[in-house]
Formats: sequence, structure tokens, C-alpha cells
Amino acid sequence: MDAVRASDHDRYLSALYAPADKRDALFSLYAFNAEIASVRDRIHEPLPGEVRLQWWRDVIAAENDAETGHPIADALRATIAANRLPKPAFDNMLEARIFDLYDDAMPSRTDLEGYCGETAAALIQLAAMVLDPQEAPRFAELAGRAGCAQAITGLLLLLPLHRRRGQCFVPADILAAAGSSSEEFVKADGGPGAQRAVAAMIALAREHLSAFERGAAALPASLRPAFQPLVLTRAYLGKMEGRSPLDGAARLSALRRHWLLLRRASKGWPAI
Repeated sequence: MDAVRASDHDRYLSALYAPADKRDALFSLYAFNAEIASVRDRIHEPLPGEVRLQWWRDVIAAENDAETGHPIADALRATIAANRLPKPAFDNMLEARIFDLYDDAMPSRTDLEGYCGETAAALIQLAAMVLDPQEAPRFAELAGRAGCAQAITGLLLLLPLHRRRGQCFVPADILAAAGSSSEEFVKADGGPGAQRAVAAMIALAREHLSAFERGAAALPASLRPAFQPLVLTRAYLGKMEGRSPLDGAARLSALRRHWLLLRRASKGWPAI
């Protein structure tokens, strides 16, 4: 819980709306996600990062019950066993995170959506399986849309950090349509096509968010906590349309985040 509160406050707040007996499992999933998402921040070369991701693979694949000495890893293994979560989903998530370690260009929109599917969307679906294993499979497609919206928005929020690293998650085909390239996009001003590329990314996030919201009214109350962060996704995108993420990360006040989450937790999503 402390790890998630420090590194992923939006998911931390969302998990508090889950039943008390489900929270530890959600926190273990979210802490694992925060750990592997931040590997790049703790390395200077890609190879040690790949070694770290492989360590997680080995820990998750292990069949014995021996403790690893890593509290997040031990909590995650307990969650996987208790909830019969599919280990291949974690393997795919770790494979996708290898991309984070390098400065390679994201080839296409399809590749970006695949990356989002293996990371944020998979995390939502795993959380849903913890909350209600009977209902979760019915909403796998909705989790895909939600994950794409959430992940693309998250990448936009991290644009200043990524550009300082020389890293570009904006797909090459979107950059080309905007009259830019990954090399130009990460330069100081991003070049003349940077704002157009950012606008296209915001539009793509909104496309997935709208698709999610069209089906969200059908979500049972039991699954709402897994999808709860999407409430904040809409608010972040609204902020970005007023101030480009190229100029700095969009922020929401703690009060507004609490209010948005509380309202959606109590009422669910309206029918569209």
C-alpha cells in the first residue's frame, strides 16, 4: 500500500474504493506495475534493466512457495496463487516493458495500442479478475479500450521526462502525418509538427476513452474499482487541451481527484 501511495497515487485512491478484503491484492498488482514501469529510472544502461525484468519473470514463473525476500514480489505471488491469475499476462507485461529501456521509435499506432494492451489494459483486467472473477471475462474488451485511453494519457503526462531522455512513444506514422519524426520530436522545441502530433495523441486517447464510456454503464459495481482511474483520464485530457503537455505535465488538485473518484464510485458511469 505504501509503495503504491508513493508511486501511483491515482491507483492508490481507486483501490480504496474496493472491498477491504480485495485491497491487498490490488495493491500488490499496482505495486508490481509501478516497480517494472520505473526500471528505466533506476538504470544507466538497458542491459541491467533487462536483467531486472527477467528476475521478475523467474519469480512469477517459479512453482515453489519459498519467499524471495522482496516484499512486493512475495505479495504478488500470493495474489497470483490466491486468485488464480494467468501468469502469461505478467510475462507479456514484462516483455512489453523492455521497450521502455531503449530509445527506439514506436513504429505505428497499432504497435502503441499493443503496448497499451499488454501493460495498462492487462493490469485493469487482472484487477477485475481479483474483484469479481465471474464478471471480469465479460468486460475484457472494455478493459482494452480503458487501458489504451489510460496508457496514452499517461504517456502524454510523461512527455517532458521522455523528451529529456531522448525517448519518444509517439508512433512514427502519427509523427509522419504531423510532419515530424521521433528525432525531431525530442528536440528542445519539438519542431513545427510537435503540437500537431500531440493533438493527434490526445485525439487517440479520447477515441479509446469514448469507446470505453459507451460501454461503461454496464459495469457491475463489483468491477468499478478496477476501472476507477478512467474518471481521472478524462480530466487530465481536458487539462491537456488547455495547456500542451509539451509545456509541462497537466496536474489535478487532490481535492478534484477525490471528488471525481467519489462521484463515480457512488454513481457508476452514465449510459451514453
